[in-house]
Amino acid sequence: MAFAHHLPDHAADIAHRYGRAGNTAVQIKNDGSPVSAADQEIEAALRRRIRERHPGDAITGEEAGSHGQGPRRWIIDAIDGTAAFLAGDSEWSTLIALEDDGRIRWALPNQGAWSGPLPARSSALGIWPPPTRLNHSQRIVAATLAARTARTTPTLDWSTADPTAPLPKKPSTGSGTCHGALLVATGRLDAFLLLGAGPWDIAALIPIVEEAGGVFSDLSGLRHIHTGAALFSRPGLHDQLLDIAGSAR
Repeated sequence: MAFAHHLPDHAADIAHRYGRAGNTAVQIKNDGSPVSAADQEIEAALRRRIRERHPGDAITGEEAGSHGQGPRRWIIDAIDGTAAFLAGDSEWSTLIALEDDGRIRWALPNQGAWSGPLPARSSALGIWPPPTRLNHSQRIVAATLAARTARTTPTLDWSTADPTAPLPKKPSTGSGTCHGALLVATGRLDAFLLLGAGPWDIAALIPIVEEAGGVFSDLSGLRHIHTGAALFSRPGLHDQLLDIAGSAR
């Protein structure tokens, strides 16, 4: 656990160095998301530290893919919220998870999440990314859920991908967090659906949401992080949302 805590501290040192230098060089990846030199350096540095301490562990990162085999796998998103990081906003973070024998094991089960239990209040369904970054079947799922939900954020026509439309704000924008799943953990969203996601977008959030009393699964209801979809929600809503999403496919 001490080593696990060291990794994000090391990542923060690198990120803050880039922030102080005002380095905003960025490339656009095939999925339309940005990647900066800070993303790449942080991931490379974390990979080095993990290989030094645990040479037998596998590593999966957003920028450099998967390397190694074994029952333990570190899953890294060097900067979740690169656009916010480059803009000098605070809504970004380094996501690190440890998968052990197919299960995410980072926090201590039944010891609580940093945010505490979910408060008893209702908000909305968050969906990300926007329709222009979704394929046809993903847009159908998003549109079906949005049509059956009292309020969806961002408020969009999820059935249509308009390449000329401005990029909407993420559900977490202005919340002080980097990820919609954290809004579920803190009670500011009832549910959050992430589509077209890699395991690095999902894994680190699972113990936080579950320890706060929430539920995680993919759209088949399985606790998998490699299917490209992640649904985080209050327990009483999860099965209902899965049923609605299933009716769209």
